[in-house]
Parts: sequence; C-alpha cells; structure tokens
Amino acid sequence: MKITINSNNGGFYTSRSGCLTRLLLLSIAVMVGAWLLPGVEVSSFWAVFWTAIVISLLNNIIRPVLIVITLPATALTLGLFLFVINAIIILMASAMVSGFHVDSFGSALLFSLVLMAVNYLLELPNKYLNRQTLNQSSNQSFKQSDEYLNRQTLNQSSNQTFKQSDDTDDDGFTPYEEIEN
Repeated sequence: MKITINSNNGGFYTSRSGCLTRLLLLSIAVMVGAWLLPGVEVSSFWAVFWTAIVISLLNNIIRPVLIVITLPATALTLGLFLFVINAIIILMASAMVSGFHVDSFGSALLFSLVLMAVNYLLELPNKYLNRQTLNQSSNQSFKQSDEYLNRQTLNQSSNQTFKQSDDTDDDGFTPYEEIEN
C-alpha cells in the first residue's frame, strides 16, 4: 500500500516561507535563551538572526556527522550524549558569529535545552495544523488505495473463477492434440 501526502506548496518545511518561518522561530528562541541565561550574550538583532542561520546550518551539516561518530557513546548513555552534541553545536556557532558569545560548556548545554523547549512551544501550532492537513490528505489517500485494493481483489477473484472454469472444462484433450486434429 502506498500512502502519499498531497501538498500544494511543497510542504511547510521545504517551502521558502517555511524555511524563513523556522529561522524566525529559531531567532526568537535564541533571543529568549540569551535573555534567560546569564552566560549567553547577544549584541544585536542581526547577531541573533546570523546565529539562527549558523545554528541551522550546523544542525543540518555537522550534527549528523557528529551523531554517527559518537554513536557508541550515544548508545551507552541512552541518547543523553545528544545534549553534549547540541552544546558543541552552540559553542561552534559562538565561535563563528561575532555578536554571539557563550561563556562555558555548561552555559551552552543550558542554552541548547532552552532552545529546544522554546522551539517546541513555538512550533506547537504548526504541528497541530500540519496534523490536520496530514489527516485530511491521508484519508483521501486511504480512500484511493481502498479503491485500488478493491479493483485488485475483483481482478484476482475473476482470474480464479476463470481458472476454475478451465480446470473443470476438460475433454481429455490437451490444446496441442486439439490443434493437430
């Protein structure tokens, strides 16, 4: 069974407006984290925006590599080592963006936890809206796949009926013998 999700604009996370929205949400999360934690400093709004871009790029490029390299440690700690990877990403972003500064590894770890919590809270409405859209489109896909399965079942049952009629219609001759006569 093939389930397809129909989307008009390419999906929320792949469209241009979706990427900008995610960057805006990450920027808000960076501002909240810098406001809450004393070990994190941001000098301007542009530093916040560039920090969001750099964190996003590092999460998409460097983080998967780090996860693969540290897979044994992640498995031994039951996934808690991913928080260390997030803190490393924050420290790398702090080294790359001039207006963003993190004092220590502990501050980076707390900052990554704050980013995770704020992102979760800010994306709740999007997840709810996407779930409704997904349910509507998947219901449509299920209806289409049910029609396909019903057609396949009818074809199979008609083939079986045909085979049964061939098996019972035997005059004792093979097709080759009938042709020769």
